Parts: sequence; C-alpha cells; structure tokens
Amino acid sequence: MYCNNLPSLDTQSCPETKPNLVNIHLVPHSHDDVGWLKTVDQYYYGHKSNIQHAGVQYIIDTVVSEYEFLGFAANSLTSCFQQTTSDRLVPRTCYSVKCTHQTFYFRWLNETFGACARPRVGWQIDPFGHSREQASMFAQMGYDGEFFSRMDPKDKAKRMEELSLEMIWDASESLSDAKLFTGLLYSFYWETSGFCFDVLCRDDPIIDGDSYDNNVQTRVDDFLAYAAKVAAKFRTTHIMIPLGGDFQYEDAHINYKNMDKLIKYVNARQANGSHYNIFYSTPGCYLNSLHKGLQSYPNKTQDFFPYASDSNSFWTGYYTSRPTQKRFERDGNHMLQTAKQLSVFADLKSEQQKEDLDYLRQIMGVMQNHAAITGTEKQAVSNDYDRLLYDGIIGGARNARDALRVLTNLPEGEFESCLQLNISECAFTQDSADNVVVTLFNPLAHTSSQYVRVPVKEENYQVTDEKGRLVASEVVPVAWQVLALRFRKNNTQHELVFKASVKKIASYYIKKVVRRKSNAIVRPKRLKKVVTNNDEESETVLQTSLIKLVIDNNSGLLKTVEMNGVVEDIEQNFGVYKTKGSCLYSFREDEPMSVLSNDVKLAVYDGDLVKEVHQEFNEWISQVIRIYKGVNRVEFEWLIGPIPQTNPKEVATVFDSGISSDGIFYTDSNGRQTIKRERDKREDFTPDLENQPTSGNYYPVTSRIYLQDNKKRMVLLNDRSQGGTSMNDGELELMLHRSVLSTNEVQSVADLFDSDLDPGRIAHGKLFLILHALAKKSTFVERLSEKEIHLPFWKFFSSYSKANRNSGAKPLPDFNLLPKSVHLLTLEPFTDDEILLRVENFLDHIEGNVVSFNIRPIFDGVGGVAIRETTLDGNLPLSEMKRFKFHAEESGAVSTEAEYYTAAHKPLSADSSMDASKFSVILNPMQIRTFIIRKSK
Repeated sequence: MYCNNLPSLDTQSCPETKPNLVNIHLVPHSHDDVGWLKTVDQYYYGHKSNIQHAGVQYIIDTVVSEYEFLGFAANSLTSCFQQTTSDRLVPRTCYSVKCTHQTFYFRWLNETFGACARPRVGWQIDPFGHSREQASMFAQMGYDGEFFSRMDPKDKAKRMEELSLEMIWDASESLSDAKLFTGLLYSFYWETSGFCFDVLCRDDPIIDGDSYDNNVQTRVDDFLAYAAKVAAKFRTTHIMIPLGGDFQYEDAHINYKNMDKLIKYVNARQANGSHYNIFYSTPGCYLNSLHKGLQSYPNKTQDFFPYASDSNSFWTGYYTSRPTQKRFERDGNHMLQTAKQLSVFADLKSEQQKEDLDYLRQIMGVMQNHAAITGTEKQAVSNDYDRLLYDGIIGGARNARDALRVLTNLPEGEFESCLQLNISECAFTQDSADNVVVTLFNPLAHTSSQYVRVPVKEENYQVTDEKGRLVASEVVPVAWQVLALRFRKNNTQHELVFKASVKKIASYYIKKVVRRKSNAIVRPKRLKKVVTNNDEESETVLQTSLIKLVIDNNSGLLKTVEMNGVVEDIEQNFGVYKTKGSCLYSFREDEPMSVLSNDVKLAVYDGDLVKEVHQEFNEWISQVIRIYKGVNRVEFEWLIGPIPQTNPKEVATVFDSGISSDGIFYTDSNGRQTIKRERDKREDFTPDLENQPTSGNYYPVTSRIYLQDNKKRMVLLNDRSQGGTSMNDGELELMLHRSVLSTNEVQSVADLFDSDLDPGRIAHGKLFLILHALAKKSTFVERLSEKEIHLPFWKFFSSYSKANRNSGAKPLPDFNLLPKSVHLLTLEPFTDDEILLRVENFLDHIEGNVVSFNIRPIFDGVGGVAIRETTLDGNLPLSEMKRFKFHAEESGAVSTEAEYYTAAHKPLSADSSMDASKFSVILNPMQIRTFIIRKSK
C-alpha cells in the first residue's frame, strides 16, 4: 500500500550531501525485541507494562502515520525495511536456519511492499558478538554492508585510536567475493545522550519561537559538540548518528517534530560558517556516500568473539544457557526441512497446509531472535517460545503426514512423530511395537545409512525392509537414569536398534516374534551385562572393526581410543565451575574447575550391532559411551541435572589427550567455516584476561571444535550450540549445562530475570568424537557427520494394517547424482507455482575442489518448466545483483571510480525446451547457489 510512494533503493533517492562539510546522516530507528522480558505477543500489544513499557503495534502505526502525512519520514521507513530481520540472526544459529529465515521474510517484504523494501544493509545492533559466516552470507545475499553496536571495549578503544571503527570484513577464505563493509557505531545503539525525544524520555525538547524557555542555542551547541567527537573518530566527512533505542517511536510525531527542528537549526548555522550539514538518512545512503568517497579501510578476517562488556564480564555463558531450548530449536529446524521437502514432493497446496508450513517458518524465525536462541530471556518468555515452537512442529508434522500418505503405500497411515525419543519414549509403541511401520525420511541429498532406535518393551522382534528382507536388530536396555526421570512414563524400558539405508523415503516393518529354535526366524541378540565397576580386570575393551575403546575399570573413565589407524590416550571426564557472578549472559570463573572424582560407577553392554558403556559420575551426572558396527565415530550421550541449587554451577566435559596442539584449536562459524583460535590472543588487539582467563577463551561451538598436531587430529561434534575452549594443550572442553543465580547483566536494570535458571531442569544430549591422522581429505568425514547429526532420519510411525500393497510409492527425484561434497541445503515451496532449490559445496578450499554436475534431472523430477538463479536469499535475480565494493588497505591501488561486485559467474537461466547442457552447475569450495524453479500449473 505504501511501496509505490517509497523512495527507490536506487541510490539516486538518497539525500544530497555537501562537499567540504561534515555530513551528518541522521538515522531514526527503533530496536524492538521479539521476546525478552516479555513474550512476543506482550511486546506487540503493549501488555504488562509493569515489566517493561513497550507496544510494537503503536510504533508501527505511528511511524507509518508520520510517513503518510510527513514526507521527510520516508527515508526512516525505508531504513526500517532495509534492516528488517538482520538483528535476529545470532552466532548460535546454524547457517541453514539463517537461509530459511532470510528467504521467508524477504519474500514477505517483497510481496507486501515490493522490490523497494529489499534489505541492503545488516543492522545487527544488539547481538552479543558477530560471526564471520553471517558476514559471508550477507555478502552472498547482495548486501552492501552491515553495522553493529557491541564490541569488546579493548578492541573498540584501539579502533577509536586508529580510526578503524569501519573496516572491510574478508568473511571467507574460500569465497573471494565474500567481502563486506562493516561498521561499529560510535556509541551504543541507544539514543544519543541528551537527545532522546520519545514518550519515555526525559531529555528537553527543542524549544524555539519567542518562548522564555527557548533553548535552540544550547541544544544545537550540545549536538554539534557530540558530532565533533564522532567525526574525529572516522575517516571521511560523513558520519552516521542513530536516534532511537529500545521500543522507541511509540509516538513518532514527537520524535520527528524535534528532529525536524534539530535539522533546521543545525543547518541554519551554515550561514555563519558552520561546517556541519545534517539530514534524514539511512544506513544504505550513508554507505552510498562512503562508497563514492573511494576511501581505504582496514581489513578484518576473523570474527568478534568473545564479546565483553567490561574486564570482568565476557558474555560467553549464553553460548550454553538453556541447553534444552537450544536442542529444541534444532528439532524445529529438522522438522522444517523435512516438511518443506515433503511438501515439494507431494505438491501440497491446500490453504491449511500452506498456513502450517508458514507458521513453522515464522516461529523458527522468532527463535533466531538474539534473546531466544541465546537463552537470555526470562523463564516465562522461554516457556512461551517452547509453546510456539511445539505448535509449529505439530503443524509441520501434519504436512509431513499428508505428504507421506501421497508418496508411500500407506494412504491411511498415521505417520505419527514421537517428539520424546530423546528420552526413549514414544506413545505409538508404549503398549506394543507389534506390526508397526517405521517410515524414515532422509533430508540429505545422498542415500544415508544410519542406526534407528525405537522404544519397545523387553520382547523379541524382527525387522524387515520393504522387500521383506530381514534386517539385523537387537534390543538395548535404556539407562536407568533415563528411566528414573520423574516426567517419563516407564511402559518401555528398552530400545530396538537396527540399521537402515534410506535414499529419500523408506519403511521398515517391526513384528513381535516368539522364542523358538527355528532358524527361519532371526531373533535379535539381547545385550548382556558383562562387567561392573571395580572388576578384577583392570581394563574393559569394546571393539568393532573400526573402533577400539579401552575403559579403565578402576576409575570408570575412558582411557584409550583407537580409530582410523591412530591410537591415542584420551581421558574424558566432567568438571564443575562454582560461581556466584555468572548470569544468563556471562560466564565468570570464581575458582578453577573442579574435576569429578575418578570413582565412576560402570556397566558395559556388548552387542553385535551396538556396544555401550553406562557411567554414573554422581547423583546428577551420567553418560552412555556408544559405538556402532560400521560407524566411524564414538557417541557420548550425557544426562545432567537437576543441578543442586545450593551453589551456582556450570558443568563442562573435558577430553584430555596427548596431542601437541601448542595453544591452538579450531571452532566452526555457524556450522560452516572453521576459525583458528589461539589461546589468550585476538586478531586485532590484546584482550584483558586478568580477571577471567577461562571465560575469555570461550568461543561459540555450533557444530564442531577440534585440535591437532602434525600427526593427528581430535574432533568433537555436538547436537546443539554450546561454548567451548582448549585451556591446555591436547584438551578440548565443552560447557553442557548451567545453573546461575545472578541474572542481572544489563546496566541500570535490576532483577531482570527469575531468581534462578530453570530450577530442576535436566539436560540430555550427545557429543561425537572422531580421531584420525592429519590428512587433507579427512575432514570430509567430519562434514558428513555434521549433516547426519543435525539432519538425521525423521521417524514416522504407523500401523502395518494401514499398508496397501497395491498402492505404489510415487517416484522422487534422485539427488544421488550430486557430487558427494554437495549438500541439499534447501528444497521448499517458494510461491504457488515455484520451488526454491539451494545447493552447497560443504568442503572449503583446503578440504575440497571445484565440483560440477547437471541439475536437469532434478529440474525434471520436480516438474520444472523454467529455472533462474538468484542471490542466496532467493529474492533477487543474480543477474541484477550489484553491491558496493570498498577498498581494503594494502590491497593494491585505489580505483579512481566507484566499484561494484556483480555475479562471479554467468547466472543459470533456462527452460524445459533447452538442451541439458544449459543446466550445468559448477560449485567452488564453500559456494552456495540458489535457484527458483517454476513448475507447470
């Protein structure tokens, strides 16, 4: 409704600037949390003002109203659009979720306001640290730059001194064009001190006219004094000053009326020789002015972690805060990717189906808020997030069910999803698993073989595949600590384990059998308890053809790991940090970690398919170490809680090896690139680690952390976002669970959160260990494991009686034609007659090579009639992508003309009448390519 009148994103619509003056780009903005102290609905409607005064609906209404009646507000509204969702994307998030989130909201902006609303600038003013992968993704979406507010004070002070608050972020070692202009705001993102004009502010308005209280002279003097301080720290004659803050502009008229006066009277002084020129602007227009200036800027290659607010406060606790919610968010993405693909394959089109899928997309977007996935929200808000995400998953499960009824030979199948399989509980099998069909969906591109675990009673079963062939299986006891969970029903105390191989969709049939000697029935071998703690033998060995584990019977701890031709002494234990100063944001180490005693109660179960070591460390920490036949990684399934509330505690696990890592370790960036970390060091400054040396060495671990020497490499992969470090050579540490009593971290706000964090909360999760010789190609196994861990088979349960042998399964596109290093990142409905397809080469320039393939079979398989390539977000034809290119210092001569990045290759554009050769795709290491496929109606 407003888009036709909005200024175009063409830079010609930007305000005119004046040479030889300091041009002040005044950027009105409102920072509106999706959910933090209040829920998302409470913030929107303005409910519970006793907690925080905030009503987002009024902000939207009044800003739009000002735009309609006052033309000068247009730039402000455009600015709002240009930064719409960027601040939700935080470093704890896996990159696949970011792609989904950006695509969905950019599409909404385009459909609602038109192309003029397409974001061009990242506005990440409140996240607590900034990831390199996010900058890389912004560049691939066609962004011109990004701005943020939070930075380690030591880093900021040095940059202030060196005039390097603005820089060129070289955001990928593999992608040459992933360079992004990045700027830090001079002050915090809240209003400029003394110039808050909102309804909640107490600063003086600008009083002009004949009033006795006329204060124009002093107000302008004060503002220009501040502008001079800002201008002294930047390299050009352009500075950007934001005016706004948390939930401001509830009455936009008050704000704009005062800003109008500020602009009028600042510029009036030019007649008397003032060299300041001020006007309404946007971050995009500010960047446009800098781009024209042909200035050089310093280079940045790593990231901005960890963030510190002061010398005693590194914000590294939120990497792990609310671990159950961090895992639930992964489950939501798992269902979303499953439902999106199945919706494409089954061509789901009903309004309810589209509504359910969009709702899950929306909620996953909400979960990316920097006060959601971080776990820094109040408990009531956390509960609301869980409610929203649960509802979204249920809706996605309905879509998946509808699709599978079309795609399989179970047209009336229940296809129930069991959301409590993490505690070995499933309502569909709690009474009997006899005549149960387990339908598995594989979200990955290539055929995958994975072990499936189904909660069952202690009975005898046989498993067959769709061709009636027997599949080896066995029944495994569930750890007693899981059975003892107070909220768990105990109908099923075992799990049926079998290995499945799935191309896209496959069903396996479970049937109860009786004991008999006939060889016609293969009865699974039940695992047998073979040893307990303090056994006469000093060691217990568990071994498959790929892995050998040695357990010390006296300590009960892992002692040695042998795999991939490498033998290494690795001891794994748990440790506790006792702290009184930690909060949801910060991890503060009051005293060194206390490692648990080496007196672990131990039981070992030795089966043909799976071998398990059950460990009990104390009353509230237990673990199962597990290896599977034919699987080349070790699984550690940990259970922690309830953490005793007598003293705040932070629980970590430590893997100690003899690898000579020399103070260096590596962590992932949003599940994609890896970044080298060097203990006690930063890329651009010397950190203040006197008070918090451990916390100051913690980094976000979204999927992987590892260390190595010149011979071998030890890798840990996780199932959710966590914080990790290496405080000693050969040692990897991951924080798993936290219980903190002090929850106040934000200045001038007291008692923000409940008196404790998740009282009685039990966290349950998995880590995976890979040990191998150091070799260039060895990381492929790690990358593939990441995909299987984050996107395993989704299990659907139905009754065998629902099967219809006369109903054939619908043929699906074969994604196995893709090279092994190519991941099916996204396949989803885009519009009513379009599909979005996104593929990536998940190996980097060291691990992999350029790969090529032909996409025509997939195009035909989804009924395509035309295909076009877009930017990463799917909302701009790649052929139209043109973004600002800035010059980095020491990168050659500065151009005499403004430069731009355009597509680095010829964008793919073809239709079904063309030869297959037109559908050829080349992927460089770490490259992602996005396509929109139009289907026949």
